[in-house]
Parts: sequence; structure tokens; C-alpha cells
Amino acid sequence: MQSIASKPVFSWLYLLVWFLAGVFIASPLSAQQRNIALDKLQSGLDFSGAEVQSLQADEFANPGNISLDTGNKLWSKPDGKSNKSCQSCHGDIGRMKGISARYPAVDKASGKLFNLEDRIRQCRSKNQKASEWPYESDELIALSLAVTSTSRGMPLQAQINGAAKSHFENGQRIFTTRQGQMNLACTNCHDQHYGQKLYTDPLSQGQPNAYPLYRIDWQRVVSLERRLRFCYTGVRAEIPPWGHSDMRDLSLYLMWRGQGLLVEAPAVRK
Repeated sequence: MQSIASKPVFSWLYLLVWFLAGVFIASPLSAQQRNIALDKLQSGLDFSGAEVQSLQADEFANPGNISLDTGNKLWSKPDGKSNKSCQSCHGDIGRMKGISARYPAVDKASGKLFNLEDRIRQCRSKNQKASEWPYESDELIALSLAVTSTSRGMPLQAQINGAAKSHFENGQRIFTTRQGQMNLACTNCHDQHYGQKLYTDPLSQGQPNAYPLYRIDWQRVVSLERRLRFCYTGVRAEIPPWGHSDMRDLSLYLMWRGQGLLVEAPAVRK
């Protein structure tokens, strides 16, 4: 696997120098144009080392199982003033099969684009009469992982027409727009240079099909939104507030971009 520079790894300083030299040339995408053909899509697992791949495949040692078990218990636990559980309305969690593969999706009542965590928070406040779990809380991520796990092995199926169209277009714009002090766009790394090395690790295509997933570096299961926020930090850009619509729009674009990749849950990454 080749590195971007002549050296085996490169730093953000190299990246900035190459930008100033005009190495990165990003052309704007037309609506629904793909920089990576569908038959060339690769899960982030393909860019992970053998140890990470083995850990994800191990049904017993997978570190995401603890959070998954917590989420399954939360599904059937009554809560709030209604004293209802998720199971009270939806039945066995297995009936959620296919749901996570279609998110983010537009909420008909509010017209807002919801990711799965948004939907869970709304259900808690509206139907259980319970307080909303904070973004990225252990409970919210665990339940989101449990629901997502029922769709394991199913392809992503993003819906980008109708009410979702404007959200998709904004997400595409964000993905292809240079940001931050590094003046880089998501497409520079994840479309143009995937497979090449950043420090010691190969860049992936930035696909969303494994989230929520367990990150070894962070020692916990995290959402796609947290990973996106980390990327904003990497390019030294201003990070949108938690739950911001731009994050939802970008997530929708990513789901469309990775359409056909299979849901992985619980997944593991370095």
C-alpha cells in the first residue's frame, strides 16, 4: 500500500504544503454524481488491520458487546411517567430489522431530518414521557447500537428524494467544501486518497455503515456524529453544535454515498 508522500507516512504539515502547491484539486460534484463507483465501495473494516478484523468477528471478545447487551436491556425497561418501554409499543426488538439502514430520514411531523438517535430521543420524550438522553450518552448509544444490530448484514438504503432532497444536497455540499485552517474537504481524503497512509494507518473511504461502533482509541462505542466532529477537529474547522442540521445532512449524504454496503454491528475500529 503506497503512501501519499514519498515517505511511508505523512503529517498534516505535508498535507498543508501539498495543498498550497495545488496537489489537491477538488471539482464540484453535480447532483447525485459519485466519485467512487458503487462496485468500488469498501467498508472501513477493509482498511483495518487483521487484529481489528478478528476482534470484530469474534462473537465473544468483541468489545462492543457490552454496550449491545445494555441496549437490549434498555429496550424492554419501562421508563418515564408513562411507565412504558420501547417494547411496549414496538414489540420484540427484532422487529426493528431494516430500520437503521434507512436513517437519517425526514420526520413527517416536524419536517426535520432525524438520525436514529434523534428518533430515540423523541420517542422517550413523546411516548415514554421521559427526559431525553443527552447526545452521546452511554444509554442513547447503547440503545441505538441494539436497534442497529437487528439490521446487521442488510444494505444501506438512503432515501434522498422528496423532502430529503435539500438535506442531501446540503450534505453533498459540505462533503465537497474545503474547511478549517487545513482548507480541506472530506472528498480530498476519502474520495481521492483512500488506501494511502495518514501517519501509520491507511485512509478509509469514510463509509458510515458500521456506526455506532466501538473505537479502540476511545475505549467506547461512539456515534457517526462523534466521528464527524473528530474530523472537523482534524482539519481545524469550527465544529457544529451537537444535533446540528448540517451533521444530519452530511450523514444522509454519506449513507447515500455508501448505499449498498452492509450494516455492521457491533463493529470495531482502531
